[in-house]
Amino acid sequence: MNVHVAGNGSVRVGTLQPLADILLGMGVDPAKLLAECGVDPKVFENPENRMPLTVHNHLVALAVVRTRCPHLGLLVGQRDGLQSIGLAGLLARYSEDVESAVRSFVRYLHTHVRGARSSLDVDGDVATLTWEIYQPGVEAVDQVGDGALAVIFNMMLEICGPGWRPIEVRFAHREPAQLQPFQLFFRATLCFDVEDYSLRFASSWLPRPVKQADPMLRRVLQKEIDAIEARHEADFPEQVRSVLRSALLTGHARSDKLAALFSMHSSTLARRLKPYGVGFRELVDECQYEVAREMLGYSALDVSQIAEMLDYAEASAFTRAFKRWSGTTPARWRAQHE
Repeated sequence: MNVHVAGNGSVRVGTLQPLADILLGMGVDPAKLLAECGVDPKVFENPENRMPLTVHNHLVALAVVRTRCPHLGLLVGQRDGLQSIGLAGLLARYSEDVESAVRSFVRYLHTHVRGARSSLDVDGDVATLTWEIYQPGVEAVDQVGDGALAVIFNMMLEICGPGWRPIEVRFAHREPAQLQPFQLFFRATLCFDVEDYSLRFASSWLPRPVKQADPMLRRVLQKEIDAIEARHEADFPEQVRSVLRSALLTGHARSDKLAALFSMHSSTLARRLKPYGVGFRELVDECQYEVAREMLGYSALDVSQIAEMLDYAEASAFTRAFKRWSGTTPARWRAQHE
C-alpha cells in the first residue's frame, strides 16, 4: 500500500483540561491515563504547549474505554468555548460582526490545532460551519468530532447571544444508542451518517454585531497571530491536505479544480508538490482511503453509498481501490474493526 501518511498534526494541551476534570468526576485518575499514553504531566503547566494529534486522540479513545461513557467527547466539548481555542478564539470574540468572527475562527483554527480544519459556506438563507480532521490514521474521530461541534456551538452562542440556535447539527458517524445527551445539549435537528461534522444556521445572523467587539484589542491580537503564522508556516502539501477532503466530497478533487482553489494551474500545483516527494494522485489516494475508513468504521452507510460519496461510478471500482490501499475488502475491513 503506497498511501502516504501525514503525521505532523498537533493540538494545544489547554483543550484537555475539561477531560481531566470529567475523568476525576468519573473516578478515573488522569495521571495514570497520561502515563499509559506516554505523556509527561508537566506539559500541562502551560496551556499553549502542544501535543501530537495522534497522542491527543489516543488519549480520548482510552478515556472512552476507561469511563465506559459513549458520549465522552460531547461532555468534554460542551464545557468549552471560545476560551479553549486560544488566540483564534480571542480574535473571534472581539470581531466587529458575526461573519468576521466566524471567518477568523476558520482562518486561524490551525494556530489551535494542526491536522484539522473548518470552513464556512453560505447558500442563500443557510450558513454551514464545518469541522473536520484531515490528518490520516488518528483514533476517536467520532468522539473528537462530537466535542468539536459542541465547542463550536458554544462559540456561536457566545458570539451571537442566547437567542442563536442552529437549524441542524450534522455528524459523520452512525446514530448513537444514547441519543438523549445530544438532544439535550444541541436542542436542534440531529442528522447522522452524513459526510461531515457541521452546524447549519440562518445566514441572517452573519451581519449582526458582536457585543464584545473591540477593534483596538483585535488589532493587537492580529499582530500576535500573524507573528505565530510567520514562525510556523505550513508546507505546501499540508495546505493541499487541508482542503482536499472537502474538495473530494464536493466533486472538486481533480487536479485542475483543486489547483484553481490556490489560484494556479494544475502543472504549477504538480511542480509545487514535487520538492516534497509527493504527487497529487498520492494525496488524493491518501484522502480517499482515510474518508473510506472513517465511513466504514463510524457510519452505518453501506459500501455502495460510501463509493458514491467518494465519486466512484461503481461499488466494485471502490472495492478494488480499497483492496489496493489496505490489502482487504471494505466489508472485511469493517468486520475486523467493529
